[in-house]
Amino acid sequence: MTRALLLAGRGRGRTAPNPMVGALVVTPDGVTVGCGYHEAAGQPHAEVNALAEAGSRARGATLYCTLEPCCHRGRTGPCTERIVAAGIARVVAAVEDPNPQVKGGGVRYLRARGVEVVLGPGRDESVRLNAPFFTAMVRGRPHVTLKVALSLDGRVAAAPGRATRLTGPAADRLIHWERAEVDAIAVGSGTVLADDPQLTARGAYRHRPLTRVVFDRRLRTPTSARLLSTLAAGPVIIVTTASGAEAQAARARDLEAAGAELLTADEGLSFALAALARRGVQSLVVEGGPALHAAVWRAGLVDRVRLWITPLVLGADGVPWLSGSVLSVGQLLDRHAECCGADVLVEGHVHRID
Repeated sequence: MTRALLLAGRGRGRTAPNPMVGALVVTPDGVTVGCGYHEAAGQPHAEVNALAEAGSRARGATLYCTLEPCCHRGRTGPCTERIVAAGIARVVAAVEDPNPQVKGGGVRYLRARGVEVVLGPGRDESVRLNAPFFTAMVRGRPHVTLKVALSLDGRVAAAPGRATRLTGPAADRLIHWERAEVDAIAVGSGTVLADDPQLTARGAYRHRPLTRVVFDRRLRTPTSARLLSTLAAGPVIIVTTASGAEAQAARARDLEAAGAELLTADEGLSFALAALARRGVQSLVVEGGPALHAAVWRAGLVDRVRLWITPLVLGADGVPWLSGSVLSVGQLLDRHAECCGADVLVEGHVHRID
């Protein structure tokens, strides 16, 4: 199962909205005769690739897979049918598929046809690997990562409205690699006004368009914003309110003419994230600023936190991030820290994913 999980990770950044899955076919005497992983959405699933490599040697063998085999017909056919036809005697799956179209159906199909099924080995690792997929299926919203770069004294900028570079080159490379894998990045309108970011993955190849989301109730985003000049990289969605769009009707028309898509979400952040999930966004990195970070945290919508701690000191005039009473690193689960050049990344999860 460990090897299957490693195989699954090869699909990182390519499989959404499908999960990353790896599979191995192992004969009764312990010889691996087939391996595969889900390489990209719309392409054959991991089990199919592993069975194809195994060929006739799959008969009587055990199939190890990191997720319950599917039993429904989407862009590809059901894996369960291929497993039975190949003569697999036993399936060991890490975890049940949370997709309502599957959710135990694959296990029942296989058992009804005489295939032994074992669930559980590698469960936690598989769930964590596919946290965006599980969050979208179970919670109906994207898996949200709250990401921030902080000075040593807990500031995000040297002064209000002033663009301030904090992280060094090594950290920036990792940040852009993450951008190359996630479905969407989100910022508040204050960040757009202060930093005028492009919100693109640079120095790292993306296989799919990157959705950029701006939370902007008052439609302050200018049509000259640099991110609107990067529509080839992916869509730009501006989340606002009906009253904001009505009060700034001319600005709304100009933004749409510039290529932005307006999403009205008077019902709040939860409604906006659910709307993004319906558009296929399963992983969302909220990059700033402090007001948006505080809002998503207080709404209980954060799943993971990534803090980049830099050696700079900005002083009392700097813009503070969230106070310890709002978010404490000590309350995060599975915390770990690593050095990246002169910066330190502190990462942790807010809750277990079921």
